[in-house]
Amino acid sequence: MCVDDNTYYGTVSQQLDDLSSTLMGDALDMLAEGEYVGVLVVIQKEDASYDSMQFTNDGIDAMLQAARERVRRTHGALRYAIAYEGAIESEGGGYADALIMEFGERGRPSFSAFSLFEGRGCGDGFAWTDPAPAGEEEPLI
Repeated sequence: MCVDDNTYYGTVSQQLDDLSSTLMGDALDMLAEGEYVGVLVVIQKEDASYDSMQFTNDGIDAMLQAARERVRRTHGALRYAIAYEGAIESEGGGYADALIMEFGERGRPSFSAFSLFEGRGCGDGFAWTDPAPAGEEEPLI
């Protein structure tokens, strides 16, 4: 276990946890207001700057592919988080709306997580679950 600026939380640093939690919170706020999320991306670079973008003008698969490629091509990318709307199979056999997140940082495993939600556009009536792990992903950086 590290004890410096890159302290591990499992295999996720505090900096990556902060980055991904902020993006997830922003995306949930958008859903609560009834806004279209598309695919949201935030990339933290070595110089401590951030690139933030939203893909909205294509199908979800094409937008997700474009977001992942953007992370791969960003010079000096240190950490990233990608959020998008999807669905998760529920125990009852149907599907539930979910905000899905992919996140990672250079030199460490990458992961995905999801938060179920309901009440899109209902403001204070919007509800979501705590994020749940969804597995390890192919690292983009």
